[in-house]
Amino acid sequence: MDELFDGISEKNRRKLLKMFDTFTLTYKKDTIILTKEKEENILGIIIEGHAQIIKTDYNGNKSLIEDLYENDIFGTNISGLKSKEYDILTKEETKILIIDYYNVLRHINSSNQFYNIFLRNLLNILTKRIEDRNERIEILTKKTIRNKLLEYFSIYSKKHGSRHIYLPYNFTDLADFLAIDRSAMSRELKYLKDEGFIEIKGKRITLLYR
Repeated sequence: MDELFDGISEKNRRKLLKMFDTFTLTYKKDTIILTKEKEENILGIIIEGHAQIIKTDYNGNKSLIEDLYENDIFGTNISGLKSKEYDILTKEETKILIIDYYNVLRHINSSNQFYNIFLRNLLNILTKRIEDRNERIEILTKKTIRNKLLEYFSIYSKKHGSRHIYLPYNFTDLADFLAIDRSAMSRELKYLKDEGFIEIKGKRITLLYR
């Protein structure tokens, strides 16, 4: 929760949590969570654990929409959770702080300084979320598996200022994130390696091209 409460003391953080009437939920691994809560307008913060937002289309094909780790934030509207196609799946035991978004808005005219800092932090997070979505759209608009992979590698490399890419996913999840077939992606990665574009060592990929 550090990013959302940046610049707010621990004492005032507790005041905000009480003011927003927050609560926490803990789920076991491999559980579809918040099936009822996601129908409301909520914000969720991962306190501990790892979860994924998954989209399942009408053919039963699954796509990885977001990976959520400690301190990551998701929400009914900012993550598109009201659609029945979207589910949140825990990848390990996960503890989540739930904030009713309307409880935040109820205090919008407050002159409380730490409340206004909270709103500023929330706006910064939402802006970054939009930037991440735009990056993913840029990747998904590429027509070939090779170009999707290279665009993903390029964005990651620029963001971290390194030729070395440490995949945040396993390769199955990477294929889901890029909306491509896992076997076809594996073949393309092999071609890229054989052609001298990349080196692969476990989940570390090194770019050999500029």
